[in-house]
Amino acid sequence: MAEHEDIEKFLDNTIQYAAPEALLSQSIEPWEKAYQDALNGNRYWDQVAQCRTWLKPYTQVTEGQWPQVRWFLNGVTNITLDCLDRHINEGRGDQIAYIALTEQGLERQLTYQELMDEVDRIARGLSALGITQGDRVIIYMPLVWQGIVAMLATARIGAIHSVVYAGLGASALRNRIEQAEAKAVLTADVTYRRGKAISLLPMVEAALKDVPGVAHTVILRRQPESILLPSTLDWAQWFSQDHPRVPVAAMQSEDPLFILFTSGTTGSPKGALFVHGGYSVGVPQLLQQSIAYQPGDIFWCMSDIGWIVGHSLIVYGPLISGMTTVIREGAPDFPQPDTVWDTIERYHITKVYTAPTAVRMLRKFGEEYAVKHQLDSLKLVACAGEPLNPEAWRWLHDDVGHGRFAVVDNWWQTETAGPTIGTWPTMAARPGKAGKPFPGVDARIVDAMGQDRPPNQGGALILTRPLPQMFRDVWGNHARYEEYFETVPGSYLSGDVAVLDTDGYYEMLGRADDVLNVAGHRIGTADIESALVSHPAVAEAAAVGVPDPLKGESIVAYVLLRPSHQADPAMERVLIHHVRQELGPIATPSAIRFADKLPKTRSGKIMRRVVKAWELGQDPGDLTTLDD
Repeated sequence: MAEHEDIEKFLDNTIQYAAPEALLSQSIEPWEKAYQDALNGNRYWDQVAQCRTWLKPYTQVTEGQWPQVRWFLNGVTNITLDCLDRHINEGRGDQIAYIALTEQGLERQLTYQELMDEVDRIARGLSALGITQGDRVIIYMPLVWQGIVAMLATARIGAIHSVVYAGLGASALRNRIEQAEAKAVLTADVTYRRGKAISLLPMVEAALKDVPGVAHTVILRRQPESILLPSTLDWAQWFSQDHPRVPVAAMQSEDPLFILFTSGTTGSPKGALFVHGGYSVGVPQLLQQSIAYQPGDIFWCMSDIGWIVGHSLIVYGPLISGMTTVIREGAPDFPQPDTVWDTIERYHITKVYTAPTAVRMLRKFGEEYAVKHQLDSLKLVACAGEPLNPEAWRWLHDDVGHGRFAVVDNWWQTETAGPTIGTWPTMAARPGKAGKPFPGVDARIVDAMGQDRPPNQGGALILTRPLPQMFRDVWGNHARYEEYFETVPGSYLSGDVAVLDTDGYYEMLGRADDVLNVAGHRIGTADIESALVSHPAVAEAAAVGVPDPLKGESIVAYVLLRPSHQADPAMERVLIHHVRQELGPIATPSAIRFADKLPKTRSGKIMRRVVKAWELGQDPGDLTTLDD
């Protein structure tokens, strides 16, 4: 694919480089002042919301407490007004919104005006299909710009989108179609990964079999030879027709925007529901805080639109903030192990948001792939998804960056919709610590009775103050939604276990079922895994607890070795001794299992419950989000 001739001209004319420490210190005020200013939550979020577009102003910032909280009462808006119209009305229509890449290179760049035109075209076509306000639209598409357009067009006419990651299988897709009671499905014929075209049509056909509620299926043909399924529409043909114009739907602040299904350890995936008003206010604010955004930044979020990170940090957060965002379909280590570094250099990327899994993958290849590239543009790498191991942090910050760019950690969840606890870019980063609550966020560590835990002692992480962008319900299962707020009435139970140190930094130990109890000692799986990954032979690790008649639980670790290291009994002894030296006798694994691959979600989280099921010979439960 030929790259647009004006891409380099655009990049050269929009970025003013500065030393990373200067860039970060100038872009945001100190955390302490910002946090104090946000203690009055209503006043703080009112100030943020005044910067958004309201067709009818809200009369009250918030009302009620969890689980009945509402935000921006009586306000009327549509999130796409701030994603598109505002920028065009303020003269930024020629700014590039997206640089869309595939494994082969640049596919297309879209300005805000071009994005608006595409969204308008798809919105007309959806309306012509009879999609109206409140209808659900399933979007089962790869990480391509058309998928983003589909999301925005659905929201623009007041329908509710539910994006399903384009790697999930037929049963997962069907489950989500049925739960959402979708009226339409937007999909593509293929997705590309590691140089191969992977057909999505068999999954779509199987998922739609005997599902009567879907009235329309529209397929984006990326391969001209693809044969459409019976009773489906061709994307290019249908959406190129001159359908009647449709107005932007006027949405109440609490009207639904999207449903995102997230799987748990048991049961059917739950559909987290988000709304127009609060989501449009909270998400871009938290994004800007977490990456210290400045005009001129080129931002690359290495997630997918199928996950909350993609919704918040690829689509809505960057667009509302007026960013230029890179998206890339395909594997981050294909066609070469240095693909990530080449992409940063080629497109002058300044801020990267990724997962610790990706950092560990790059570390496995070695820093020699990074040093081949000019990375002067890069000012910050932010991570989220699971704890960033101290060894991975040091490798990226010291061995690759030599202190030239910041490396920060974040904690958040699908339900919180945006970065919630993190290392403010002007803070001193503490390897292994996620950081402190972002302004507007109140967090606590409590015991089983809801009482505060002392510093440096693990407990349940709760949020004690509602946030506007957080989910409003579980689609079709309100009782499941209320369970989040029952343990400590009026507070949100995250399900994660954490430790707060005496300086106010939070360390995430993992999910509640990922914290081991060995002879009465609570040990986080993240600590054990970090100790293993700190050994030069280890690329990745997953630690689980298994029943032990004497200690209650014993530790078994599954390890993926770096190339050139041999999996044998001698290596097992070396690694067991290494963990003992790092963490002490109580955290010593009873066994090391060597694996070629670890089970992960497609967003990069290690699925420890699957590892534990392997070890115990049990049913691993819902595997719809498993990468392989």
